[in-house]
Amino acid sequence: MTSDGAGDEASAKGVSGERRGESRASRKSRSVSIRIIGLGNGMRGDDAVGLLVARRLRREVEGLVDVIEAEMAGVDLVELMKGANVVILIDAARSGQAPGTIHRLDASVGPIGRRIFPQSSHALGTVDALELARAMGVLPATVIVYGVEVENTEAGEPLSPAVVKVLEQLVDRIFQDCEACCA
Repeated sequence: MTSDGAGDEASAKGVSGERRGESRASRKSRSVSIRIIGLGNGMRGDDAVGLLVARRLRREVEGLVDVIEAEMAGVDLVELMKGANVVILIDAARSGQAPGTIHRLDASVGPIGRRIFPQSSHALGTVDALELARAMGVLPATVIVYGVEVENTEAGEPLSPAVVKVLEQLVDRIFQDCEACCA
């Protein structure tokens, strides 16, 4: 593994042993529009987790799904979700669980609440943006929200070791979600 946590070719292989870019999803024409949106602030330590995961996923799924890095998205998140059938959001979480804990919530079935995303560094938080999209009737059919428990969101700080440790696991989980949507 490199110093930035990016895996080598062996770790980029999926369960079937194929490179991610050569998976079933890439060989099958997609009728499902998938958009991955990484949220965060790249200057505030662990708050950058959504951006970094999106950046890594872009390298793995280029051409298969849309990948967006959205710093300080706020209300723009509603626009960023429009037109996609499936949206996967990645953001920093603060529910009080151990740093590095990964949460997976299905916002398609109802509000995700503020238990995991109680505050936001964005003008309008993830929960608020999702509920605004729901009220406007533009929430995509499937919205999966990944939250990673953060430790340090101070300006100028690097990622905490607990968050660095789960980056590849989160990339793998989201990649599997993408494959399942294309199956």
